[in-house]
Amino acid sequence: MSNISRDEVAHLAKLARLAVTEKELDVFAGQLDQILDSVAKVGEVAADDIPPTSHAVPLTNVFRADEVRPSLSQEESLAGAPAAEEGRFRVPRILGEEQ
Repeated sequence: MSNISRDEVAHLAKLARLAVTEKELDVFAGQLDQILDSVAKVGEVAADDIPPTSHAVPLTNVFRADEVRPSLSQEESLAGAPAAEEGRFRVPRILGEEQ
C-alpha cells in the first residue's frame, strides 16, 4: 500500500504549478493513495500470458500518403502573429524560471 505524504502532494502541485490549499493537500493525498493502490492491484492481476493492450478492441491506424501541396509562405504564416523574430514566431519564455 502506498502512502502519499502532504509534502509529496505539495511538491507535485508545485511542479504542476497548481495553487492548492492546506485542506486540498489532505484530500489530494487520499485520492492519490487510492489511485496508486488501484494501479498496484491491476499490476498484481496482470499475468505473463496476457499481452499488454492499450484498447479493449483492436484498432488499425490508417495513414494517408504524404503529398506535397501548396501552403503558406513564411511571410504569410507570420503576418498575423503578435510577435515574430528572425522568421519565427516569438513566444514568451517559460523555461529557466525559478522553481
